Amino acid sequence: MFSRPDKPNQPARTRPADQSASGKPPSNWDQLKDRAVLRRDILASLVVFLVALPLCVGVAVASGVPAELGLVTGIVGGLVVGFLPGSSLQVSGPAAGLTVLVYEAVKEFGLSTLGAIVLVSGLLQLALGAFGFGRWFRAISVAVVQGMLAGIGLVLVLGQVYAMADTDQPSGGIPKLTGLLDLAVAIISGGTALTAFLIGAGTIAVLVLWPKLPARARLVPGPLAAVALATGITLLFDLPIAKVEVQGLLESISPPGLGDFGQLASVAAIGTVLAFTLIASAESLFSAAAVDRMHDGPRTEYNKELMAQGIGNTICGALGALPMTAVIVRSAANVQAGARTSLSRVLHGLWLLLFAALLPAAIGVIPLAALAGVLVHAGCKLIPVKDLAPLWREHRGEAVILAITAVAILVTNLFEGVILGLLLAVVKTAWEISHLHVDVRELTGGRMVVTITGNATFLRLPRTMEQLEELPKDRPIELDLSGLHHVDHACRIALENWALRHNDQETEPVRMVPVPGAESKSGAS
Repeated sequence: MFSRPDKPNQPARTRPADQSASGKPPSNWDQLKDRAVLRRDILASLVVFLVALPLCVGVAVASGVPAELGLVTGIVGGLVVGFLPGSSLQVSGPAAGLTVLVYEAVKEFGLSTLGAIVLVSGLLQLALGAFGFGRWFRAISVAVVQGMLAGIGLVLVLGQVYAMADTDQPSGGIPKLTGLLDLAVAIISGGTALTAFLIGAGTIAVLVLWPKLPARARLVPGPLAAVALATGITLLFDLPIAKVEVQGLLESISPPGLGDFGQLASVAAIGTVLAFTLIASAESLFSAAAVDRMHDGPRTEYNKELMAQGIGNTICGALGALPMTAVIVRSAANVQAGARTSLSRVLHGLWLLLFAALLPAAIGVIPLAALAGVLVHAGCKLIPVKDLAPLWREHRGEAVILAITAVAILVTNLFEGVILGLLLAVVKTAWEISHLHVDVRELTGGRMVVTITGNATFLRLPRTMEQLEELPKDRPIELDLSGLHHVDHACRIALENWALRHNDQETEPVRMVPVPGAESKSGAS
């Protein structure tokens, strides 16, 4: 090994301000000794709290569970996951991406069994992280993840449009689509449906226009401002629309019993557990990758982050609360507010706890239509409309996988749609890497040389065999397989059988040059 001599006149490198003498980033505790960092983290925690509050309540209501359970998940995401290693700046809580799956799970298995499902999913996440599977979630096709989020967004929007009009939503994606005409008629007819829908539409309008306001006005997060404005109008005019039902924080907590775990033996329940585990893990780790691009601090340790999410979901399940993931909206708000350490996300959980304990009645005056409007806006943002055209131009196959995954989730359910997307991604990848080229050359004397190069897999077998069977049968043929990098069992057997049939039927034998390192069974001459 060669060493470079020091240059005598070269100035010494200065150490970055955020780097310790040992060359490692300073710990959270070291940074918090700086009053400026401490002040930033406290202010960031308040911003994240104000963003998380309406979303926690809205996700819970849309999931068909008491509103307080959304706050419980947010509290656990802050006070428990916030202390754990993994990603120091991303914030965890109930996510809109799991709303559809939770709603269907509660409808099929009951609210008490939801806790058991979340608990087992958390244990699976903990095991996956402990065995080092966290980094493998980064290998999931981006098209499948975007398709999953787009499908969730479609189902979420279709369902919450009914909630905006204080109307029960049909079950299933197709009935939701076919029921839109009846919903429109009910809204146009006036009455409570029209009033509630106008409140929800006004909430969406505030959310759309909020980023365009001056910076001073945007000190209050958009979701909180929109919900507060809708609540104020509802109270001022005493509008007769549905509001959030309040049970109390402790009353809403219901740990699962042994009988609830017994229901997990069914195929449907096992599929739901796997869907919770897959989607919550993938969304959390993709969120971590996105958050890492927003700041220059310590990078995410994916296995530790997956274990942290597992611990959080295990506790949420034990409390009978909603499942949690890392949420990109809250995480981005945390980074943009200037957070430097994990203290901000811990404090945001503390503020949620104090709010739920001291001001529970404040939740009961929020109109459901306003929360539905927040979730319709969130669902629309999950659909990558702007990315579709560029993706179609540059990677048409990825665009097809995205669209099929989204439509499959809408037509069937979340788990089956994601599985279909993953299978399509695997097939697409296998097709792309199995490049096979068949070159036919005619030499003097009528002899023909057929050279096959690339990767011979069963996906390319039909076309390859068609090309071989079109060769003349009255000439000597040399089949050169030495250029193959890989040949699977199906292709090997098919090529050898073709050579045997050719030799049996014709006077001119086929001579095979085998794949390097493999012996041919064709009896090459």
